[in-house]
Amino acid sequence: MLRSPLHDRHLSLGARIVPFAGWEMPIQYQGIVAEHQAVRKAVGVFDISHMGEFEVSGPGAAAWLDGLLTNHVAALGVGEGHYTLLLNEAGGVIDDLILYRIGEERFFLVVNAARIEQDREWLLAHPGEGVSFRDRSAELGALAVQGPGSVSLWSRVAPGMALPPRNGIAEADDLILCRTGYTGEDGFELIAPVEKIGECFDRLLDAGAVPCGLGARDTLRLEKCYPLNGSDLDEVHTPLEAGLGFFVKLDKPGGFIGRDPLVSQKQQRLPARLSAIRLLDKAPPLRHGYEVLAANGSEKVAELTSGSLSPGLGLGIGLAYLPAEFAKPGTGLLVAIRERTYPAEVVKKPFV
Repeated sequence: MLRSPLHDRHLSLGARIVPFAGWEMPIQYQGIVAEHQAVRKAVGVFDISHMGEFEVSGPGAAAWLDGLLTNHVAALGVGEGHYTLLLNEAGGVIDDLILYRIGEERFFLVVNAARIEQDREWLLAHPGEGVSFRDRSAELGALAVQGPGSVSLWSRVAPGMALPPRNGIAEADDLILCRTGYTGEDGFELIAPVEKIGECFDRLLDAGAVPCGLGARDTLRLEKCYPLNGSDLDEVHTPLEAGLGFFVKLDKPGGFIGRDPLVSQKQQRLPARLSAIRLLDKAPPLRHGYEVLAANGSEKVAELTSGSLSPGLGLGIGLAYLPAEFAKPGTGLLVAIRERTYPAEVVKKPFV
């Protein structure tokens, strides 16, 4: 198991450590609900040093990435970033990631922890002319600062150093600042060499950020219906089935790996849609793998890909790939939890 450069700090703060994607990471400090509410109402900081970072550069970099990723790389201006996906030949999702353009011929990719090795091998197995690739994952640590108080907190931590605009990126000496997030709140990511990330973490805490673990990160993203790679996204289902068509540019010049199956799928009826399911009454929290049944209990129609108790709603929420005839908002369903079934319905995304 790998350890974050902040591991000792997590222990000193009383964090509960759990295995995640090959890493020992904090799942909570004072409690998931308290940390969730801190991000919704104030500002929290997450250790995301387990995430991977790649740098791609060279005169052929934009064209090479455009042939591998679903979004339109060439449309990015310097200092801009966007969400995109890396697909296999069948159109399934290898990874979802954030791509930033930090120069005319320089790009910065933030990839999921569990997919660092697979992403790297896939990219290098499809080489491009005039392209330089560097995996910087081992040399960098990262923090995600999220919540309505994140901008004012940064002004206290680094007076005079402006954050980039939404979905932007900026470099300051050996720091990289990104303005995205995975909670639905305003915020930014701070990426620094592993030997400096601890000092950055300390300064953010001293300025008032609440340390938050993976538990709150999961409930926050699920309330906003942000998919989790390896659970809601996989190599079987396509981005169209996952409801991510906005980030798939089927008509961009040159196409991309996995495009043709998506074109065929778009011309036909999607076999399933990643849908938001909410329990109608209080019940045990929903979990990955719980069975979803038709309202009359006559048939199993899906399994939850994600599930939790929403701190904002006080009800169980989850995601599942539902057949088209069950995916319309308002459709009644049942969710099997242990020996009982509980009434639920499909709702429009996001939950909150």
